[in-house]
Amino acid sequence: MTCLRTPRLTLRRWREDDIAPMAAINADPEVMRWIGDGSVCDRRQTEDRIASWEREWEERGVGLFAVECRHSRRLAGFAGLSEPAFLPEILPAVEIGWRLGRPFWGQGLATEAARAVLDFALRDRGLARVVSVHAVGNTAAEGVVRKLGMRRERETTHPAYGVPLRVHVLEARS
Repeated sequence: MTCLRTPRLTLRRWREDDIAPMAAINADPEVMRWIGDGSVCDRRQTEDRIASWEREWEERGVGLFAVECRHSRRLAGFAGLSEPAFLPEILPAVEIGWRLGRPFWGQGLATEAARAVLDFALRDRGLARVVSVHAVGNTAAEGVVRKLGMRRERETTHPAYGVPLRVHVLEARS
């Protein structure tokens, strides 16, 4: 079982007791503001998504980690790798992504988790290229990708929602 540790976080596979706190994160309109069309998710949708993230681990050897604060053992959200199937124009690609609940914002936790995931992608999984996709205007996500050293590759539009998107990329140096 893949598990990553940072000074403040444990990134691990999902457990049954993660469903309720992740459902609360997904039900927060402010958290979901920049995701897809901005719609919140209920508990059942969260359960389905966690099951799909776990299947991705089994099928591809990458996926979204549950992000847990080491000192409190509280679920903060997720960070990990997935295929950005919603944006066919950039495929094939592996996307780094994260989502944290509001109590965990503004502490550098998203950057800390994303750095661990990026290192995992490049070193452990041997990926040569990782992308990040976020809605234009999401300054918090923009800040994280800059701290990761990713460069802006293009701007495009979400094919289903018409939302302007920004794609960043990091390519491993050979």
